[in-house]
Amino acid sequence: MSREEGLFGLAVDNANGSVPKVVHQVATKAEQVWKDYAVEGAVGPDTPSEVEAVLSPIDAQRAVELLTYLATDDLVFPTTRRRDRTHAHRAAERVVRLLGYQSVWYTNISDLSPGARVWEPVTRHTFDGVVAGTGGNFTVVLLQVGED
Repeated sequence: MSREEGLFGLAVDNANGSVPKVVHQVATKAEQVWKDYAVEGAVGPDTPSEVEAVLSPIDAQRAVELLTYLATDDLVFPTTRRRDRTHAHRAAERVVRLLGYQSVWYTNISDLSPGARVWEPVTRHTFDGVVAGTGGNFTVVLLQVGED
Protein backbone atom coordinates (compact mmCIF):
# COMPACT_ATOMS: atom_id res chain seq x y z
CA MET A 1 0.00 0.00 0.00
CA SER A 2 1.14 3.51 -0.64
CA ARG A 3 2.32 5.35 2.44
CA GLU A 4 2.14 8.64 0.58
CA GLU A 5 -1.62 8.20 0.41
CA GLY A 6 -1.97 7.26 4.07
CA LEU A 7 -2.78 3.62 3.40
CA PHE A 8 -1.03 0.90 5.35
CA GLY A 9 -1.56 -2.82 4.95
CA LEU A 10 -0.08 -5.86 6.64
CA ALA A 11 -0.62 -9.60 6.46
CA VAL A 12 1.10 -11.78 9.05
CA ASP A 13 1.05 -15.33 10.31
CA ASN A 14 -1.38 -15.00 13.20
CA ALA A 15 0.40 -17.58 15.36
CA ASN A 16 2.40 -14.73 16.94
CA GLY A 17 -0.31 -12.37 18.09
CA SER A 18 -3.84 -11.14 18.39
CA VAL A 19 -5.71 -8.85 16.02
CA PRO A 20 -5.39 -5.83 18.36
CA LYS A 21 -1.64 -6.46 18.60
CA VAL A 22 -1.26 -6.45 14.80
CA VAL A 23 -3.52 -3.39 14.44
CA HIS A 24 -1.40 -1.62 17.07
CA GLN A 25 1.74 -2.56 15.14
CA VAL A 26 0.33 -1.08 11.91
CA ALA A 27 -0.96 2.02 13.73
CA THR A 28 2.45 2.59 15.32
CA LYS A 29 4.11 2.40 11.89
CA ALA A 30 1.55 4.80 10.42
CA GLU A 31 2.13 7.26 13.24
CA GLN A 32 5.90 7.15 12.63
CA VAL A 33 5.55 7.68 8.88
CA TRP A 34 2.86 10.36 9.23
CA LYS A 35 4.19 12.08 12.36
CA ASP A 36 4.46 15.42 10.55
CA TYR A 37 0.68 15.44 10.03
CA ALA A 38 -0.39 14.77 13.62
CA VAL A 39 -1.68 17.60 15.76
CA GLU A 40 0.86 18.46 18.46
CA GLY A 41 -0.20 16.85 21.73
CA ALA A 42 -2.71 14.52 20.04
CA VAL A 43 -3.45 11.34 21.92
CA GLY A 44 -4.58 7.92 20.86
CA PRO A 45 -4.39 4.29 21.93
CA ASP A 46 -0.92 3.42 23.27
CA THR A 47 -1.30 -0.33 23.79
CA PRO A 48 -2.90 -3.31 22.08
CA SER A 49 -5.42 -3.41 24.95
CA GLU A 50 -6.48 0.18 24.22
CA VAL A 51 -6.79 -0.68 20.51
CA GLU A 52 -8.88 -3.73 21.40
CA ALA A 53 -11.28 -1.50 23.34
CA VAL A 54 -12.18 0.48 20.19
CA LEU A 55 -12.55 -2.46 17.79
CA SER A 56 -15.98 -3.90 17.09
CA PRO A 57 -16.74 -7.23 15.42
CA ILE A 58 -18.24 -7.16 11.93
CA ASP A 59 -19.32 -9.82 9.48
CA ALA A 60 -17.41 -10.77 6.34
CA GLN A 61 -19.71 -8.82 4.01
CA ARG A 62 -19.21 -5.62 6.02
CA ALA A 63 -15.46 -6.32 5.97
CA VAL A 64 -15.55 -6.41 2.15
CA GLU A 65 -17.44 -3.10 2.09
CA LEU A 66 -15.06 -1.38 4.49
CA LEU A 67 -11.90 -2.79 2.91
CA THR A 68 -13.13 -1.50 -0.43
CA TYR A 69 -13.99 1.89 1.04
CA LEU A 70 -10.62 2.34 2.77
CA ALA A 71 -8.73 1.33 -0.36
CA THR A 72 -10.68 3.59 -2.71
CA ASP A 73 -12.23 6.54 -0.86
CA ASP A 74 -10.55 9.22 1.23
CA LEU A 75 -11.66 9.55 4.86
CA VAL A 76 -10.92 13.29 4.83
CA PHE A 77 -12.40 14.06 1.41
CA PRO A 78 -15.09 11.41 0.79
CA THR A 79 -15.61 12.31 -2.87
CA THR A 80 -11.91 11.82 -3.68
CA ARG A 81 -11.09 8.43 -5.21
CA ARG A 82 -7.70 6.80 -4.61
CA ARG A 83 -8.02 3.85 -7.00
CA ASP A 84 -10.48 1.84 -9.05
CA ARG A 85 -13.41 0.68 -6.92
CA THR A 86 -14.12 -2.48 -8.95
CA HIS A 87 -10.55 -3.67 -8.62
CA ALA A 88 -10.47 -2.86 -4.89
CA HIS A 89 -13.77 -4.69 -4.35
CA ARG A 90 -12.47 -7.84 -6.09
CA ALA A 91 -9.29 -7.70 -4.00
CA ALA A 92 -11.30 -7.28 -0.77
CA GLU A 93 -13.54 -10.22 -1.65
CA ARG A 94 -10.47 -12.34 -2.35
CA VAL A 95 -8.84 -11.45 0.97
CA VAL A 96 -12.01 -12.31 2.88
CA ARG A 97 -12.37 -15.58 0.94
CA LEU A 98 -8.71 -16.52 1.55
CA LEU A 99 -9.11 -16.08 5.30
CA GLY A 100 -12.04 -18.49 5.16
CA TYR A 101 -15.58 -18.86 6.42
CA GLN A 102 -14.43 -19.10 10.02
CA SER A 103 -12.57 -15.78 9.84
CA VAL A 104 -13.32 -13.07 12.37
CA TRP A 105 -13.36 -9.38 11.38
CA TYR A 106 -13.07 -6.12 13.31
CA THR A 107 -13.21 -2.39 12.64
CA ASN A 108 -13.11 0.92 14.45
CA ILE A 109 -15.69 2.35 12.02
CA SER A 110 -19.29 2.52 13.22
CA ASP A 111 -20.82 4.63 10.43
CA LEU A 112 -19.63 6.03 7.10
CA SER A 113 -22.91 7.57 6.04
CA PRO A 114 -22.64 11.05 4.49
CA GLY A 115 -22.84 13.54 7.33
CA ALA A 116 -22.60 10.85 10.03
CA ARG A 117 -19.10 9.45 9.62
CA VAL A 118 -18.15 7.99 13.01
CA TRP A 119 -15.22 5.93 14.27
CA GLU A 120 -13.05 5.44 17.35
CA PRO A 121 -9.39 6.30 16.74
CA VAL A 122 -6.64 3.69 16.64
CA THR A 123 -3.93 6.32 15.94
CA ARG A 124 -3.10 9.85 17.03
CA HIS A 125 -4.48 11.23 13.76
CA THR A 126 -7.85 12.92 13.51
CA PHE A 127 -8.86 10.64 10.67
CA ASP A 128 -8.24 6.91 10.68
CA GLY A 129 -10.09 3.80 9.73
CA VAL A 130 -9.09 0.18 10.13
CA VAL A 131 -10.41 -3.22 9.09
CA ALA A 132 -8.68 -6.32 10.40
CA GLY A 133 -9.44 -9.99 10.07
CA THR A 134 -8.00 -13.26 11.22
CA GLY A 135 -8.48 -16.80 9.95
CA GLY A 136 -6.72 -19.50 8.00
CA ASN A 137 -3.50 -18.94 9.99
CA PHE A 138 -3.23 -15.30 8.92
CA THR A 139 -4.16 -11.85 10.20
CA VAL A 140 -4.64 -8.96 7.77
CA VAL A 141 -4.98 -5.25 8.52
CA LEU A 142 -5.82 -2.30 6.30
CA LEU A 143 -5.47 1.15 7.90
CA GLN A 144 -6.09 4.55 6.37
CA VAL A 145 -4.91 7.70 8.14
CA GLY A 146 -5.62 11.24 7.03
CA GLU A 147 -4.07 14.61 7.59
CA ASP A 148 -5.19 16.51 10.67
